Amino acid sequence: MGKHVVVGSGQVGTHLATKLLAQGHEVTVVTRSGSGPAGVHKVAADVADMARLTEVAKGADVLYNCVNPQYHRWLTDWPPMAASFLGAAEATGAVLVILGNLYPYGPVKGPMTEDLPLASATPKAQVRAKIWKDALAAHKVGRIRATEVRGSDYFGPGATDQSHLGGRFLVPFRAGKTIQLVFPADIPHSWTYLPDVADALIVAGTDERAWGRPWHVPTSDPLSFRQIGERMAAIEGRPAPKLATLPWPLVQAMGLFSPMVRELKHVRYQFTAPYVLDSSAFQRTFDVAPTPIDEALAATLKA
Repeated sequence: MGKHVVVGSGQVGTHLATKLLAQGHEVTVVTRSGSGPAGVHKVAADVADMARLTEVAKGADVLYNCVNPQYHRWLTDWPPMAASFLGAAEATGAVLVILGNLYPYGPVKGPMTEDLPLASATPKAQVRAKIWKDALAAHKVGRIRATEVRGSDYFGPGATDQSHLGGRFLVPFRAGKTIQLVFPADIPHSWTYLPDVADALIVAGTDERAWGRPWHVPTSDPLSFRQIGERMAAIEGRPAPKLATLPWPLVQAMGLFSPMVRELKHVRYQFTAPYVLDSSAFQRTFDVAPTPIDEALAATLKA
């Protein structure tokens, strides 16, 4: 068994650390507060402190970047943290596994594959793209071994209330009330199950075939908000929920008082046209499949 250092204990990091621990690995979880799931070694540290992160990662086989600054702070918080991860990976020899996302692709036509250019011109997407480009450049010259794993919008046990299928969807669903959406209800969209994200990260860190390129997490066929609600209702044997989409001008007005709501304008394109993730490369290479959607939704409802 190996030593794995998971940086971040949010909706992905917690799943990842728990799965690694269950597999018998030595697991260290690094957060600013020193939090983490039971059974792991917990370390409080500033991730942007390269010397401290290097110290914590000494002897590690894999270093996972699962941190996620608040969206409105990406431009200031990500660069020093990304540099710290690169430095720690180079100094320790640990494989660097980056939890990425799809923002750098920007608006696309057709399913998203890993060979698409990171073409988005928005500053926040460019910050995320640079994290991977710098890691890949270091990998290519032999300074580190690195890979990046990308998923679509997360759902499942442990999803935050900010998730589009998290509390703001589940709370009214469970109460039998109308679900208020900020985006259209009937646009196909890919949803990535949190336990599948953790599984993909583990494969990426431990299978050398994954190193040196990005991968998409195994993800089921796209479903609209309405289809998700209908399938959840069928699982529980209840009528389909009512959905209502807030007028976009109202959402923009709400953004005057909420930094998170204000940032929704940057991802609106993902929900006003089909947003489809192609994960066939990962599935084919590593012989894995996404958790069946109804099984994943049932687990989400039980959480």
